[in-house]
Amino acid sequence: MESPADTEPRSCSVVVPVRDDAAELRGLLEALAQQREPALEIIVVDNGSCDGSAAVARAAGCIVLTLPPPSIAAAAAAGYDVARGDLIVRCDADSRPSPGWLGAHRLAHVQSGPRTVLVTGPGRFRIPAPLGELLSGLYVGTYLLCTAAALGHFPAFGTTMSMRRAWWHEVREETSRSAEVHDDMDLSFRVRPGQRVQVTRTVAVGMSARALRVGHDPLRRWRRATRTLRRNWRLERPWQRWAARLTAPGRGR
Repeated sequence: MESPADTEPRSCSVVVPVRDDAAELRGLLEALAQQREPALEIIVVDNGSCDGSAAVARAAGCIVLTLPPPSIAAAAAAGYDVARGDLIVRCDADSRPSPGWLGAHRLAHVQSGPRTVLVTGPGRFRIPAPLGELLSGLYVGTYLLCTAAALGHFPAFGTTMSMRRAWWHEVREETSRSAEVHDDMDLSFRVRPGQRVQVTRTVAVGMSARALRVGHDPLRRWRRATRTLRRNWRLERPWQRWAARLTAPGRGR
């Protein structure tokens, strides 16, 4: 009998965790309104905002969840839990997808088959070329390559990623809700041997350059990364992950 994970995905739920980011969220929702393949629903999880983020989402017709304790991981998971689409597509308030973005996510899952449980791609800083292209490549490329060494496969990048809803419900109990982890990295550790993460430029998005600003707390990002790695390495060491993936039938890429 065919399982839900084997069926071809037809609908997409978009999940956006947000905290005090009304202006960027408005721009994202305008971009999502221009999608050639519209989302089944857009779920905005207000993670304790003090600005008008929730009001912006409601005015755009989104489903709005309220989760006050600050935690991107908990907010994202709350959105995933209520999503109804075949695919759950995750982005940030400052993501700027092209009109073909949702269609590209769905097509990537269709073309790569049911063993692909996550689809992701690069983000490009909204900075004039060539500096924007250079900084984007360094920032995203460093994350993808360094984290891949720990995972045994490429990680998801939360600025643009999608997963099968059936897969999320298989792994949701194993994912962290802590404010001290990177939710996309932690989710990437749930990919099993024989499952795949598809990285493709077709789902690339624009993103703000605030991660590059002095004072944006790069130390906090570093601490979250190390805590995410420690949490998951207690369960499985990197060499164990690599060995399991290299010997798995239909091994992931």
